[in-house]
Amino acid sequence: MTLSPADVADLLARHGLHPSKSLGQNFVVDPNTVRRIARLASVGTGDRVVEIGAGLGSLTLALAETGASVLAIEKDRGLVPVLRDVVAGLDVTVVEADALDLGWVPLLDRPDGADHWHLVANLPYNVATPLVATVLDEVPAVAHLLVMVQREVAERLAARPGTAAYGAVSVKVAYWGHASLVGRVPASVFLPRPNVESSLVEIVRWPEPAVDPAEVPAEVLFELVRAGFGQRRKMLRRSLAGRVDAEDFAEAGVASDRRAEQLDVAAWGRLARCVYRRRPS
Repeated sequence: MTLSPADVADLLARHGLHPSKSLGQNFVVDPNTVRRIARLASVGTGDRVVEIGAGLGSLTLALAETGASVLAIEKDRGLVPVLRDVVAGLDVTVVEADALDLGWVPLLDRPDGADHWHLVANLPYNVATPLVATVLDEVPAVAHLLVMVQREVAERLAARPGTAAYGAVSVKVAYWGHASLVGRVPASVFLPRPNVESSLVEIVRWPEPAVDPAEVPAEVLFELVRAGFGQRRKMLRRSLAGRVDAEDFAEAGVASDRRAEQLDVAAWGRLARCVYRRRPS
């Protein structure tokens, strides 16, 4: 069972609740959409799923239908008791918390030693990028993500070098895993209806980061990436002046007249290694 538009409207009315603009709440009210997301997530019996921003439980119910064990995170304390009622009797644990301030490691640490989680979520538009970045950086137990976000955000997360959407966050995602756009979601399935389009993006974590952290720490790499994209219209020899010299460019095999969006994560890694080796020990 999942929630219909009438079910969602009834729950909100009975509990005197309204979608919060400040929290970016847009509830999915189409059963076909949430079942489609659960199907694309490829989860089932024995899988562990963490859902961020569970809301009233539309997607939570669809995930539980698959037989997966669901850990539902919800920040809005007004919604939490309603969510608990909706999922009562199912293999769902509801946690009231802000996902941006969450203690992820103890939360996902299970007595059975399970260390492989799926993250499936309809992410609020205003926090989608930092949430995905935090999970990739800090929560290695989450090996697979399927998130619904604003279309432009999804395009940036999955962008390839040389495209207009490619930026620093694209490099971060490519460092940790492979991202792909797997579908669009019309505004008509949300309550309230947003003024933007949504897309589904899937990220599958690599067994190891794309750039060996033993050769160059991630913070060194991403500091360089942010500097390059901070002046993305300039050639790298200008945007990275004072950080990367001509010898570094030559050693890394990167032309200094290229721009930030033209470099894939491997090229950024080669440049960062050169910079890191020159640092005083």
